Amino acid sequence: MTFSIAARCTETGMFGIAVSSSSPAVAARCAHARAGVGAFGTQNITDPRLGPQGLDLMAKGASAEQAIAILKQSAPHITFRQLIAVDAQGGTAAHSGDHTLGTHATAQTMNVAAAGNLLRDAEIPAKMAAAFQRVQGHLGDRLLTAMEAALAAGGEEGPVHSAGLLIVRDVPWPVADLRVDWSDGDPIAELRRLWTIYKPQLEDYVTRALDPTAAPSFGVPGDQ
Repeated sequence: MTFSIAARCTETGMFGIAVSSSSPAVAARCAHARAGVGAFGTQNITDPRLGPQGLDLMAKGASAEQAIAILKQSAPHITFRQLIAVDAQGGTAAHSGDHTLGTHATAQTMNVAAAGNLLRDAEIPAKMAAAFQRVQGHLGDRLLTAMEAALAAGGEEGPVHSAGLLIVRDVPWPVADLRVDWSDGDPIAELRRLWTIYKPQLEDYVTRALDPTAAPSFGVPGDQ
């Protein structure tokens, strides 16, 4: 039902996660990230509590691997869960429980982890990670390139209908939280279009939050 990728940008310290699924509003349940801490994905038969719990563990000093190991020991019904994590040092970890659906796999290397279930091809997470590593530029662009690579490699067994992109950095709120909660077309293409619109304005929204006087024009009707 779902494929996702979580990553850390070594140049900026940003963390991000992108996810797509045949289910509606997938990012609302599956994508989690915290500035200065890391990114965490929870999918398959999703327990949204595991994302914040994993981030809490990493905020207290656990590595991505340690955080997932703790959840494997403590979380109920962990055999139904698929998890990915990236920590502040770029360490990664992944878990697929015995009840993960259909063809499933994970892939991880330094700074990036990917996972999927009900896939057309078990190599898709590895292809996502490779696509992320091949390209340079903004973390958002690289995550979306990985998602597009997943689709090109076959994606899920059925069509995907929702997608999301979550990015955090040096402020305590997400600097990007973009979602396509339902599409009968291509939600990843729609997410790319949203990102293309939002990316040039991202810094402005951060500046306006920190110091509105540094952004005198807001580009809205009636603004003087």
